[in-house]
Amino acid sequence: MAKTALVFSGQGAQVPGMGKELYECSAAAKAVFDMAERLRPGTLRQCFEGTKEELSVTINTQPCVFIVDLAAAAAVAEKGIRPDFVAGFSLGEIAALAFAGMLSYEDAFRLVCKRAELMDKAAKENPGAMAAVMKITPEQTEEICAAFTKAYPVNYNSPAQTVVAAAEEEIDALCQKVSELKGKAKKLAVSGAFHSPFMDSAAEGMKVYLADITLQEPTIPVYANCTAQPYDGDYKELIARQINHPVRWQTTVENMIQEGADRFIEVGVGKTLTGLIKKINGDVSAVNIENKEGLDALV
Repeated sequence: MAKTALVFSGQGAQVPGMGKELYECSAAAKAVFDMAERLRPGTLRQCFEGTKEELSVTINTQPCVFIVDLAAAAAVAEKGIRPDFVAGFSLGEIAALAFAGMLSYEDAFRLVCKRAELMDKAAKENPGAMAAVMKITPEQTEEICAAFTKAYPVNYNSPAQTVVAAAEEEIDALCQKVSELKGKAKKLAVSGAFHSPFMDSAAEGMKVYLADITLQEPTIPVYANCTAQPYDGDYKELIARQINHPVRWQTTVENMIQEGADRFIEVGVGKTLTGLIKKINGDVSAVNIENKEGLDALV
């Protein structure tokens, strides 16, 4: 039987005006946005009217992208669509956990605000850079990173795209090595070297924060970035570990397909995950929901 996977977009997809149409066309989405506004006044203004520069600051990016993700998922659910699996890319994983009932929406939003604060602090204390490496294999990317002192593959996105994190003084030389292998490297406009040892202090801080949080059993299987398998074992460890370990997105998608997923619905901002999924497996359906047009088309 055909199965549906709901996937939640991550940091980097943010754009000015994001979520405004969902707020206006879906009562369920509006309720999610209004919850965020009560807990963090100014969130609606940042999503709907904030500049690209304002939205690129980590302490703003993460709460805003998270709430658009969750609002889009609520709008999809409002239309009667029930996924069989959920997963989120990086930050999107927290939205997936909330949607699956492991955290209340309020607790998940507070967690994201704390996550953003911890990662922003770590990025300032341990400056780093990131680049998307394309047209060479993940194995080749790993070999390149191994030749540097502080360089790590951090997002295994598709067979031909791996994102790396590195020290600022090494990123240009790393990109040059990629070019020598006939690959392509593009430095990313991000404020830190995420999902790498540069974020160790943020991961430790998240462990402390999670000590007082109660997690419920998921109502839907949630695939973890770290393991590419459904959440199992120590849930809090997986949430904290995600901050300073690679996102195994390609394997996550492949594992969901192996379990029967043939329709992927990306909720949140942009089409990044939709594009990656099509590159991973061209035989499955993948669509994105970020506005009224997408929602109407899905229904």
